[in-house]
Amino acid sequence: MGVINIIKQVVKIGGSLFPDYAIELAEQLNNTNSLIILGGGEFANLIRKYDSTQNFSSDVTHFTAIDCMDIIAKLVNDKVDSTKLAFSIDEINEISDEGFTPIFVVSDFLKKEDPFECSWDVTSDSIAAYVAHIFNANLFIVTNVNGIYTQEPKEPGSTFISKIDATKLLTFQESSIDVMLPSLLLKFGTNCYVVNGKFPDRVLSLIDDNINDYNFDYTQITGD
Repeated sequence: MGVINIIKQVVKIGGSLFPDYAIELAEQLNNTNSLIILGGGEFANLIRKYDSTQNFSSDVTHFTAIDCMDIIAKLVNDKVDSTKLAFSIDEINEISDEGFTPIFVVSDFLKKEDPFECSWDVTSDSIAAYVAHIFNANLFIVTNVNGIYTQEPKEPGSTFISKIDATKLLTFQESSIDVMLPSLLLKFGTNCYVVNGKFPDRVLSLIDDNINDYNFDYTQITGD
């Protein structure tokens, strides 16, 4: 599967960075041939919270959480002049070709493609990996921490991991990415980078070949 390679990287901006950091990073990604996918953030977390007591059906929680991604996508786009909302793969290419940064509103696309089981193991990380595979693009998971740690960053004895094989990551109980992502990286034979979006220059350093400043922590996950 593949399309015209206008998009060089898919940048998934975690919902934890909304609003200020997410908006700033979206602005900074102008003219970088990036496609932005937004996480569902606190909106999706509320659905997860209610589901823990009400036990909604898995398909409803899955797609309402995806609706939360759409909400944040629309809110970020409202604040950034250099972005436009895209509702399909074709629109992504058209918007990028016009010189804007597309922000993918993913719900309609995912309902048609239906590539995932309905589970809390699948979040915007896995969705971004699937879309990056379609475009044969690099994948950046931008979150509110520096990358992958051996356990929760604030836990005593937690150490930072700069590079890890996706197979090894499968053994982790919890990390800053979703449970499904390592399996997808192995399936697609691709790598991804996890980087702290509170510092937009770090993201730009990783995606811009003309910037060689890597004097900061980030994690490369290898799936090839």
